[in-house]
Amino acid sequence: MSGKVPQRSPQMGHLSSRVRNVLRGPRPEAVPVLLGRACALVGLLDVAAGVFPRFRHSRMHAIAEVLPGATGPFAAALSLSAGVLLLLLAHGLKRGKRRAWRAAVVLLPAGAVAQFTYRHSVIGVLISLALLAPLLRHRDQFAALPDPRSRWRALANFVLMGAGSLALGLVIVSAHPKTLLGDPSLADRITHVLYGLFGFEGPVDYQGTTSWTVAFSLGALGLLTAITTIYLAFRPEHPAAALTEDDEARLRALLAKHGGRDSLGHFALRRDKAVVFSPSGKAAVTYRVVSGVMLASGDPIGDVEAWPGAIERFMDEAKAHSWTPAVMGCSETGAEVWTRETGLDALELGDEAVVDVPDFSLTGRAMRNVRQMVKRIERAGYETRVRRVRDLGETELERIRQAAEDWRGTDTERGFSMALGRVGDASDGDCLIATAHKADDEPGPYGDLKAILHFVPWGTDGVSLDLMRRDRAADPGMNELLIVAALQAAPKFDIARVSLNFAMFRSALARGEKIGAGPVLRAWRGLLVFLSRWFQIESLYKFNAKFQPRWEPRFVVYRASADLPRLGLAAMQAEGFVNMALPLPRFLRRRTATRRPCPHRATERDIQAA
Repeated sequence: MSGKVPQRSPQMGHLSSRVRNVLRGPRPEAVPVLLGRACALVGLLDVAAGVFPRFRHSRMHAIAEVLPGATGPFAAALSLSAGVLLLLLAHGLKRGKRRAWRAAVVLLPAGAVAQFTYRHSVIGVLISLALLAPLLRHRDQFAALPDPRSRWRALANFVLMGAGSLALGLVIVSAHPKTLLGDPSLADRITHVLYGLFGFEGPVDYQGTTSWTVAFSLGALGLLTAITTIYLAFRPEHPAAALTEDDEARLRALLAKHGGRDSLGHFALRRDKAVVFSPSGKAAVTYRVVSGVMLASGDPIGDVEAWPGAIERFMDEAKAHSWTPAVMGCSETGAEVWTRETGLDALELGDEAVVDVPDFSLTGRAMRNVRQMVKRIERAGYETRVRRVRDLGETELERIRQAAEDWRGTDTERGFSMALGRVGDASDGDCLIATAHKADDEPGPYGDLKAILHFVPWGTDGVSLDLMRRDRAADPGMNELLIVAALQAAPKFDIARVSLNFAMFRSALARGEKIGAGPVLRAWRGLLVFLSRWFQIESLYKFNAKFQPRWEPRFVVYRASADLPRLGLAAMQAEGFVNMALPLPRFLRRRTATRRPCPHRATERDIQAA
């Protein structure tokens, strides 16, 4: 491996200090956070004033007086609308988003005008303007650019706003018991809400002007749902990041020179990632933005001496959009540089299993189980083939791609930090494919093909496991068979090291099962074993351990402990464990030539079958 970890020179020290002080991370400033919370509080009070009639005559009357409209049907609807809009804007204001600031600056004067026009409340006007004043004064702190977005957000808004409007509508319908006529059932109340959201009169009746108040409030909720959905559907789209052809060419050039440093380097070529380069162009950081988290994976690409420049550009981009910066799965060297240059913190996430090919052998007691399984499968008539992608014909490659798609263990596509996202691409000729074959009396749609392993290059003398797929009707042990076949064929391809799966919290699992482990460690291991029912934690560790690898620690780099839950959710979204979007039915999905493999390069079902 070439390159050394950059040491502190006077110039590096100056850069380090500047990056730590200026780019420590786009921490929300105190003023945007306070103003965002103030808008959320005012929004809640607005909603309460519009929904609950007694609220306006309670001890909170003095506070409610400052809200846009507190009496009358139209005033109640206006109060409810203002409250919902302020609640929607609060999160964007906390993050310093420019568009949220613009909307709040327009909304507050509108509320002040409504106060004076409908209620003649001078105090309400003054309070609205008092809230507006700090927004205008600190406008320079609301400069964050928009997040990547797609048309799916309009559908998500319609579903969430619709559900929220239905729930809030039920509260509105039930909040006037003294003027309610009769005893309408829950079904009648739901029907009344649904009619009211579309502007029609429902089956529930009230005395006096309450019917108008409820009707105006429900109509306002329906109108807000429609307007926000239409706005999201027709506003200019900021698509998710993707590598351009030029970006990919530059990354490949960097990997050709420095790709041997990090086994995850080739995964930077996923085409659903974005990239920032150092000023010199000698280093780069690839990332994806998920739920406001700017998520990088692995170490920066390129010359280690140029890493600080790429990291600075990464942090600049995070600050410009008010994204939360984070790094998943970087090496110890990478974690060292990231924490030193940015002031971020690092936490050991798990270990990567690396097998040194010259030291690998099936002999010995430790390899007994693997040896017996491989021999049993070979006696059953299976044979293996290990080849470079460039050496396969297009017909066979297409059959392998289709089999990998149909043998996927889950309906949800998975993978981000340790998955390439495609198989058999013409630009990936150096990738290695190991396949298992067995002739059947009745050949299936893929002929004698029974299992697939796909490896990506790791410099010039290594490969990194990307994808594991098998026919569910094949005998158990296909993965062991193909890993052994790849390790045994590795010298023919001048491969000296093979990176297998990543095992999260491997050290905790290993230490927790030893004699003498303390109660805290045992409890932590017990929790990890419990979580393994849904996430491949213990199963991946045990599968990797079969091949007697050396363990290389991997780290997560984060800004603050409070960000870890959000970072964890973003990572699970990126890897495909949590799907926040509404996917199309499987039969409507368009088939493509490239598919994303499962996370950590193996599926749960694959590991269990092994």
